[in-house]
Parts: sequence; structure tokens; C-alpha cells
Amino acid sequence: MTVRCPILHVDMDAFYASVMIRDRPELEQVPVVVGGGHRGVVLSANYPARRFGIRSGMPGAEAARLCPHAVTMPPDFGLLTPVSKAIMETFRTITPVVEVTSLDEAFLDVRGAVRLFGSPEAIAERLRSRVRAEHGITCSVGIAASVSVAKLASRQAKPDGVRVIRPERFVAEVHPLDIGVLYGVGEATRQRLRRLGLITVGDVAAIPVDLLRRMVGRHLGSQLHALVWGTDRAELVAGGAGVFGLGEGEPEGSMGAQHTLAVDLRDRRGLRRELLRLTARVAARVRGAQRTGRTVTVTVRFSDFTTVQRSRTLPERTDVTQEVYAVAVALLDGLLDARGPHPLAVRLVGVRVEGLRPVRAGDGRQLALGERDPGWPDADRAVDRAVGRFGHAAVRPASLL
Repeated sequence: MTVRCPILHVDMDAFYASVMIRDRPELEQVPVVVGGGHRGVVLSANYPARRFGIRSGMPGAEAARLCPHAVTMPPDFGLLTPVSKAIMETFRTITPVVEVTSLDEAFLDVRGAVRLFGSPEAIAERLRSRVRAEHGITCSVGIAASVSVAKLASRQAKPDGVRVIRPERFVAEVHPLDIGVLYGVGEATRQRLRRLGLITVGDVAAIPVDLLRRMVGRHLGSQLHALVWGTDRAELVAGGAGVFGLGEGEPEGSMGAQHTLAVDLRDRRGLRRELLRLTARVAARVRGAQRTGRTVTVTVRFSDFTTVQRSRTLPERTDVTQEVYAVAVALLDGLLDARGPHPLAVRLVGVRVEGLRPVRAGDGRQLALGERDPGWPDADRAVDRAVGRFGHAAVRPASLL
């Protein structure tokens, strides 16, 4: 049976807030913010709080200004994580092809489920009913022929709804929209396109792909061309997601950490120390999972809340802290240098290792003829053993003491 819209994107409605207050009926109609605080960012806000303009990712201080009487609470991942896992298991009773992208959302390929459960729309309604009955929260479902369009549809379905964007309706329904609505088009890309006079999805779609590649670069041009015609990825990779930093989703095949600094920081030595601390944590997780990776990504959020990333792919796979750190420092310096001689202070820094796969024979950097092995892999594993036995404070780089 051919299913024209086999991809479902299921997104919990205000997941963090919904779970935190689901057993507290007195808070259902009260503005509730999860996360935030003086230095942090909002992780979630329930719909009464959103009516005041509070949104995920907003600085906590701004949320407090918009709604001073909101109830603010920290996220309890001891509660949130088991609920997330249980919801994902509910999804897997419908189809084994579930690609988890964060605690509160996942893509499902339901091609193999339609004979048992009916059309994708019927499956979406079944899932919404089960999530509400079994887990006490609501979700929204987008249905489409590709990943990015399903994600867009679920946003349009919020809260607590179902939205289908069929291939034959894609141009009419999506091309008039702002280019920033597309999954994978961040604010930096949106502003770059606006400077070129490309405002809507249709504006970008009108540019021939070869010209688009020359305008914005080959990789981004190809990616944008697929997104504006709804022809991006339609095959899912079944798998899970980790959680790092402040509960943000971590895609399958990567591990990362990020931290909002206690005070905004300009000093590069201080930023490098923080980056080393995060890199040591991430590399230890990669080794503990018996993985190696090839791509290192550094994230920086400046004091004006502009967030930028830079990545580099290594010639050889690695799980060595110092090798990952050397690349991360170069990326950090590049991000800061790109902001000019006097960049804004940094509010958040993060590092992620991507392209993970199980350790195989031959992984790691090959030494050049006559080059001595510095011994970092052995040192890392000695540190891992000490930390496993005596705790994280037992051994750490000297610069972090």
C-alpha cells in the first residue's frame, strides 16, 4: 500500500511545564515557567504563561518582567526523563521506526502500521488519545511526506491538534510563508536570505538551484532547495536521543554539553577553561559509550542572545579529550575573531561530538613516521577509571583546579 504522507512528527505541548504540573491541578490556569531564573533561559512555559509573551529560549529575567506573578520552577529530570521514555515506548507500539530528537518530540514512519491502525490521520488521533490517557499530557501531530514538512505541520497544529500538509498542497500552503518557518532554517540563515531580498519560502523556491548554491554556498544552497520544495529526507533512522546541558535535545549519533556562565565573560582564557571542562565531560561520555566521532561543534551565545555555531570534521575518528579540545579551541577562537576586535561578552558556551559510531579497529589518528605517541588515550582511560572509583573531583586538568 502506497502511503503518500507516511511521516508523523509528534511534539508534546509545553512538555516540561505540562509534566511538572500535571499532578497539581491548582496550577492548570496559572502562568508557570520551567527554567529561567536570573541567569538561565526558559525551558518551557504553559499556555497561560505564553499569553504574556513568554517563550522557550527566552532569558529568565525577561520572562519575569513580562509576567512577575508567574510560578517559576526548576526542571526535574528525574520526573521528566521517565515520562519521556514511556511516551516513546507508546510510539513504538505503533511502529518500530521512531526517530527521537529530544525528550518531547519524535518522528514516526507509519508505512508499516496503516494496515493495522488505518490512515496516518487515524494513527495520529490514536496516538494523541493514548498520550492523554496514559501520560496525562497533550501532544500535537504533523503529517507529511518528509521530515521538515511534518515538523512544520506539527507547529501549525499546536496546541493539541493534527495537521496534514499533502505534497499536492505544499506550494499553495507553504510557499507564501516566511522562510524562517522551515525546519533547519535558523535566524542567522533567515537574516542572510532577507539581505538577499528572499523573504518567503516561495522567494527562495524561485531561485534556480545552481544560482542558489552560488549565492549562499553549495551545501546550504542544496539544503535550502530541498526544504523549499518539501523534498528533504523521508527516511527515518530509528534511535534515541540523549540530554545535555539544560535539557535540550541531542540528536542520535552525537553527545554534547553546554553551560550558561554565572557572569558574561570576555576573557578568552576563562572561556577556554570552561570549554576544557565541557570537553572533558563529553569525551568521557563518548568513551563510556564505546564510541568515536569525527565532527566537533562549538556553540557560543553572546550577551545579546545571538547564538552561533561552528563545526569541523576531523580526518580521523577520536574519543581523546585533548584532540577534541584542540579543535574546539580553534573553533571558539574563530567564532570570537569573526565578531571583530571587540566581540560581545559570552553568555553560554557548548561543545558537541557528532558522527558517533561504535569503536572499530583502526579508529583514531595514525601517527606519522617517527612521531611519538603523546599517550593521551592511556591518560584519558586512567582518568576515567579514577573518576569511576572516586568521583568527578578525583582527577581533573590542572587548569581547572
